[in-house]
Amino acid sequence: MNSLLETSIKAALEAAKVILDIYQSDDFEVEIKGDNSPLTKADKASHRVLVSYLEKTGIPILSEEGKEISYEERKGWNQLWILDPIDGTKEFIKRNGEFTVNIALVENQIPILGVIYLPVLKELYFAEKDFGAFKLNNITEFSSVSKIMEKASSLPLDLKKEKYTVVASKSHLSKETEDYIEELKKQHGEVVTLSKGSSLKLCMVAEGVADEYPRFAPTMEWDTAAGQAICKYAGKTVYDHKTQKEMLYNRERLLNNWFLVK
Repeated sequence: MNSLLETSIKAALEAAKVILDIYQSDDFEVEIKGDNSPLTKADKASHRVLVSYLEKTGIPILSEEGKEISYEERKGWNQLWILDPIDGTKEFIKRNGEFTVNIALVENQIPILGVIYLPVLKELYFAEKDFGAFKLNNITEFSSVSKIMEKASSLPLDLKKEKYTVVASKSHLSKETEDYIEELKKQHGEVVTLSKGSSLKLCMVAEGVADEYPRFAPTMEWDTAAGQAICKYAGKTVYDHKTQKEMLYNRERLLNNWFLVK
């Protein structure tokens, strides 16, 4: 595990503490952003903690809650952090625990490191190029690399599934996704559909809990970059529906095309 992954894990765990303080206080102060998506005090607090850790690396940062950075400035970045201080703000507001802190390191448009942490469930997913993808339950503090690796499980997990399983969005199930699932039923017979919030859907494919995740609805780069790293180093692929190739990052347009994870 390199020092950048260690820094990312520490940052996610510390951001989770400020998120939980607000989550447990009911002091959400929900604002509505220009795209009609909600923003809470916790999003902003998490952003500040993540940046305080990651800016020390000297690698530029693109965050959902950060300032707009022009493509003219970004296009020369060979490496950058892509952050979502709270992925699943709607799940945060609903208080169902299915929201995450997402950190990705992208190099030459490909995620090479990813950390996803669930503050309420205390679950950590992490991955790095040439290292693999892992999950660790019940973690709230970073002790040491050796202790983390002692307890972490390599992804995908060794799971026995009887039925073909698709994971779908809890908040955004488009007609195209429903049609796609109907097509899968013709190929696989009965198809089990699981619903989850936030980037957990990508993690479920990386774990092997789900066979695939079709997303035929809008997402942004910070919604998927960390999850793509975890899927990639667990042997899965996030396919850009338009290019039919692995999804790339730090594009001029930060809105993702539709995609399929399998």
